[in-house]
Amino acid sequence: MAQPGLAVVEVAAADDQTAFAIQEALAGRWATASADRTTRAPGEPGVRLRCYLDVRQNLNS
Repeated sequence: MAQPGLAVVEVAAADDQTAFAIQEALAGRWATASADRTTRAPGEPGVRLRCYLDVRQNLNS
């Protein structure tokens, strides 16, 4: 990442519902560029989702 406080989070989950629930939990705490879909790797179980966080912007303050 180009600046301190920015992060890329890659979620590996069993299903879409779980991946989006994790993204929602992160978005409730920090400024988040959310993903609108998950990806699947052929022959591998589960899904992946990538989102981007700005942890300098705490939404709970």
